[in-house]
Amino acid sequence: MRGFLASSIGVTCAAALALPLTPPALAATARPVPSTEAAPTARPVPLAGTPVTAPSGRRAAEPYAAGSTQSLPLEPLTRDRATPSASSAEQGLPRRAVRHFSLVGVVWDDPEAELNGRVQVRTRAAGTGIWSGWQDVETHNADHAADPDTAERASGRVRGATAPLWVGDSDGVELRVRSESGHPAADSAEPTPGARKLPATPPLPSGLRLELVDPGEDGEDGDQLHGAAADAPRTGGLNAEASALTEAFAANADLAPLGATEIAALSHAETEQEYFALDPDGLTERQRQAKPYVGPRPGIVTRRGWGANEGLRESGFRYTKKVKAAFVHHTASGNNYRCSQVPSLIRSIYRYHVKSMGWRDIGYNFLIDKCGKIYEGRAGGVAKPVLGAHTLGFNSNSMGIAVLGSYGATKPSKSAVTAIARLTAWKLGLYRMNPKGKTYLKSAGSNLYRKGKKVRLNVISGHRDGFATECPGRKLYGELGSARSKAARYQGR
Repeated sequence: MRGFLASSIGVTCAAALALPLTPPALAATARPVPSTEAAPTARPVPLAGTPVTAPSGRRAAEPYAAGSTQSLPLEPLTRDRATPSASSAEQGLPRRAVRHFSLVGVVWDDPEAELNGRVQVRTRAAGTGIWSGWQDVETHNADHAADPDTAERASGRVRGATAPLWVGDSDGVELRVRSESGHPAADSAEPTPGARKLPATPPLPSGLRLELVDPGEDGEDGDQLHGAAADAPRTGGLNAEASALTEAFAANADLAPLGATEIAALSHAETEQEYFALDPDGLTERQRQAKPYVGPRPGIVTRRGWGANEGLRESGFRYTKKVKAAFVHHTASGNNYRCSQVPSLIRSIYRYHVKSMGWRDIGYNFLIDKCGKIYEGRAGGVAKPVLGAHTLGFNSNSMGIAVLGSYGATKPSKSAVTAIARLTAWKLGLYRMNPKGKTYLKSAGSNLYRKGKKVRLNVISGHRDGFATECPGRKLYGELGSARSKAARYQGR
């Protein structure tokens, strides 16, 4: 749709004029690390600003600031620590005090390597000093990624990673990563003649690091310019930060005032009127006369609304041709969040995707919380066909919608399912797609479909339909039929 893809120099310039000529103060105040630790095994952490070089030499730890990441290399958890092994079957970190964080994840050097094992973490709640029980971190996250042969995938920055886990404001952590037996792996040891060969224990990936993400306080990243000093934008300097902020505002300029925190909901009639206004030249006369099956536009919180620091992501946008399908995901980040915390949770996932995993932006096109609120994800314009990094092999001509939480054993809220239906009825309707229909997508290569294969899929599919994965969780996957029917009704079908 040319109306969606077109950019306006005038709009961009207007957005630039809307920015302050003098950026806000660049101060960032570190929160103190507790001077004492309840556990006798606790250790002090490096002072803020102390450089820590990753094994690969690709990046160093960031100084603490509002919205920051602590990256800690794991240690072998063995009795004989005098002979540590990079591929030890058990690694982790003993209990220790750290700077404040709210989200955890584990990353490693090779994005193609799998972590065949179990990752468990305990955290200490800031303020109360109470330690949680052991929590599992979802290990299989390679299926959420940019497609092979794309610039984003081949950037050299991408890392393997677990799913992120939201733990709330914390200041202490303990981690253990254990390799699981029974997976195929190379075993150099010669078996005893006649002895039964035991299942090999696969080595853990190299370069394992614990990522502790602090999203910053609500509002600290809202105006974003002051975050440039702490986050060192990839494009460099405050001018680049202002430019990134300007283009993010301009991307939705046809739908909301510049700098709006939310794109307002529209009625069915208003949406149909907007539909023709957005794409006046892209419709044939026959299509103009036909009933536009587009659902009413739902309210959408913009990136500014959840406080995205636009200096974190790469500059510019990447688009696909159209949106023929929607893939539904869950973030596998746990359900222990309040809806009031969602902006912080999304800022944390955004930072984890970009700073820890090496992606150009947050991977999902949209996110939905358990209260049914919809949020803009990857930058580029909510009505446009923005290329995401959500379903390995099927990111082209699709969009990714992530419901915040874990839905393997927990049923998603009715509000969340309704939000999926409302969002897909509108966005798929803009591209004249029937939510209850089928479509064909060309695979870029996944563990289910070879590269180049045309795959017939539901227009609203679960992540597992394109990649062998548990995502979006059994309970959420079971609600997709209901979401399809509701979306079709919203479109007036």
